[in-house]
Amino acid sequence: MTNTDSFLAEATALLGPRGLTTDADLLAPWLTDWRGRYTGSAVAMASPANVPELAELVKICARFGVPIVPQGGNSGMSGGATPDGSGTALLLSLRRMNAIRTLDIEARQVTCEAGVVLQTLHEAAEARDLRFPLSLGGKGSATVGGLISTNAGGTQVLRHGSMRALVLGLEAVLADGQVFSMLTPLKKDNRGFDLKQLLIGSEGTMGIVTAATLRLLPAIAERVVIWAGVPSLGAARKLLLHCEHSAGEALEGFEVLPQACLDAVLDYLPDSRAPLSDRHAWHVLIEVVADRNAAATLRDRCESMMADAFEAELLEDAAMSSNESQAEAMWLLRESISPAERARGPAVQHDISVPVEKMPDFVETTAPMIEARWPGTEAIAFGHLGDGNVHYHVIAPDVTDGPAWQADQGKTISRYIHDLVTEWGGSISAEHGIGQLKRDELARLGDPAALSMLRAVKHALDPAGILNPGKLI
Repeated sequence: MTNTDSFLAEATALLGPRGLTTDADLLAPWLTDWRGRYTGSAVAMASPANVPELAELVKICARFGVPIVPQGGNSGMSGGATPDGSGTALLLSLRRMNAIRTLDIEARQVTCEAGVVLQTLHEAAEARDLRFPLSLGGKGSATVGGLISTNAGGTQVLRHGSMRALVLGLEAVLADGQVFSMLTPLKKDNRGFDLKQLLIGSEGTMGIVTAATLRLLPAIAERVVIWAGVPSLGAARKLLLHCEHSAGEALEGFEVLPQACLDAVLDYLPDSRAPLSDRHAWHVLIEVVADRNAAATLRDRCESMMADAFEAELLEDAAMSSNESQAEAMWLLRESISPAERARGPAVQHDISVPVEKMPDFVETTAPMIEARWPGTEAIAFGHLGDGNVHYHVIAPDVTDGPAWQADQGKTISRYIHDLVTEWGGSISAEHGIGQLKRDELARLGDPAALSMLRAVKHALDPAGILNPGKLI
């Protein structure tokens, strides 16, 4: 028996035929990342059913030196859940570990396993008149474990923070097979480092998240979604400040997109239509919510807020949803930007942040620079203006070989944009993680002291380097 045969025999004996497969057809859908940039190979795919199985599997992998690539819904944007091409890694699927263990209505907490799909979590909370306040376009496939491992953001960070702010307790399997279990949330706990924070956002390189206790909120009793047209991103920023002052904590979302993004979505979505009759340089999507105590007055407050904005000349036009169907239709336009862009043709994507107050100047300054430096390209930015994070994409000119353009010109453009972001005091990864896409750029641009600390922690927790090698650091 070869070393690989011995490993597979032990793993199969542990997990059974349902828990381990080497079938190429079953593996194939999970070996390419969502964006289609990376395709790898794996010795097998493991799907443990519970924590003890996973812990024992990790011990077997450590003994045989088999690298482990954890994967949730395979909806990541940075290639962080895709193995390399060597075929030596074990692809680890946590989709069978999908139990909601407890949901405490009074404490407003839920403990669920890593394989729970975000939409399933939303539905479970809604059935108890509660909600989990993180949402994103891929909610039908993204899993809790993946969201924690990448510290996902989404459209409600403005009010509730990223995944890091919503995790109250954590369970994970470490590189030596030990189970780290701190699921019980404590408001005060001063026993040294907050160890769960080492695992949140670590992209599976320091431990494999298996379960979490998450914060829930009262269900939304009423919401109003507003679509506004503004002449510039600077004007959108002024409108944001006005809404923050007027709506306070009721302001749940504030998204921006240029006319070019809306045009692409309208071409992509059948039977869709623009919320406003005229074209505008920039569009703003605003969501304001209320619980039962404030639901009755929400619409009146929103109408007053927008009337004041009109009077102050903060916008050119606006439309307000009158029912849930209209609200969902507006959000569908926003959430369809990424697939619409992918259908449009090759592009290089950047998930960046700069200080909130600098974002309008950053986009309006750098976009013309990029388009002048690479004639025929189109630089567009859209996303979460309220927290200083936009998705900054550069659309390729008409090219016959998109992958070749991305590998050559696209890579140069990305390097240039990352340099600009760093000069403006920002981050080259706001919410999508580093993965393998930005690993080398992080090494090039990251603070040396911070990188040294990252590497030291990685070596301490995973000295053999078997957890998601080649990602993050």
